[in-house]
Amino acid sequence: MTNTSSLTRRRLLTGVLSAPFLTSAAHASSQELNVLMWSDYLPESFSARFTFKTGIKINHTPIGSNEEILEVMQSTGGTGFDLVSPTNQRALQWAPLDLLQPFDLTRVNVDGVNPAMVKIGTDTWNFNDAGTHWLPHIWGTEGIAYRTDRWAPDGPAPSYGDVWSDAFKGQTMGRAQSMLVGAGLFMETTGEMEPGSVWSAYSDADTMRAVWTQITDWAIARKSSLGLLWNDAQTQRDALLGDQVSLGQTWDGPALALKSRGAPVHYQAPVEGAMAWVDGLAMPNAAVNIDAVYAFIEFAYDPENAGLATQSHGYNSPVLGADRFAGESYARNFAEAYPGDSLSRLNPWPSEAPWYAALRAEFVATFKDA
Repeated sequence: MTNTSSLTRRRLLTGVLSAPFLTSAAHASSQELNVLMWSDYLPESFSARFTFKTGIKINHTPIGSNEEILEVMQSTGGTGFDLVSPTNQRALQWAPLDLLQPFDLTRVNVDGVNPAMVKIGTDTWNFNDAGTHWLPHIWGTEGIAYRTDRWAPDGPAPSYGDVWSDAFKGQTMGRAQSMLVGAGLFMETTGEMEPGSVWSAYSDADTMRAVWTQITDWAIARKSSLGLLWNDAQTQRDALLGDQVSLGQTWDGPALALKSRGAPVHYQAPVEGAMAWVDGLAMPNAAVNIDAVYAFIEFAYDPENAGLATQSHGYNSPVLGADRFAGESYARNFAEAYPGDSLSRLNPWPSEAPWYAALRAEFVATFKDA
């Protein structure tokens, strides 16, 4: 990848942070690491390389949503896992649970990571001023993926509204909770909602009820356009390779991984702006294999290891210099997914209070049951 592309991604989130640096390259005392993590974040090649370098075996329990992480952690009291992978905007839901412990940043090379993404942890995941309880691991976006042999947008970029169009009735897909947000952003562009309505819904429950009632009613009236609701990466990949789905609102990684392998699939930030997120690493209070945790972080924050993982799963790394090891296909896909000013128009997911998540679940259920 060119230096220009690298700088563009680094400027996606900018900030200034200084932190102590100390590398600990030793074999961890324990030979196992129990990880509760998104299903496609640990490619076999990455895990095998980690085990070869450190002697530590990764026991990976895959999940497909933040709700699954919270459910498992609350039901077990956090026992059984050394690392979990919550998304950046979920801090307000984790803070009152007292399930996580802070990281010792003297054991983490935070200087080798995008500083603004590190700052998410030191700012919003610093529970009770005890230190950061979250470190950035993988970032990506949600936008529009489509089969290039079946569809092309009318203009230079697709729209969230395309997923709800009659043009491919029954041949589109998305994740219910974020499709409703996408529908709202589309409604703002058409004048059916006031600009800023979608993001104002995060401010208080009454505002959310008013905004989401309007969005949900709109979406229910067009629900027949949808052919599939997904909740994990594998479902997205299978659908894009099958006959049922022509386009959908998806994560970037699954679609771009297929594109890299030669499938007739394209992913692009829509005109309304892609939704950006950063998935992180968090350590439960009940973690047993502490040295293995820091060995994993050290390994994951190595640019070569991060780049090779990126090349496999298709998402993006916060590790500075990882793009140099991600391959030509990754560089090309990134440029085509975020052309023009797409990066400057990203929509970072706002922090979600517990009341927001609970109300959203009600509206999602109403939409699904309609």
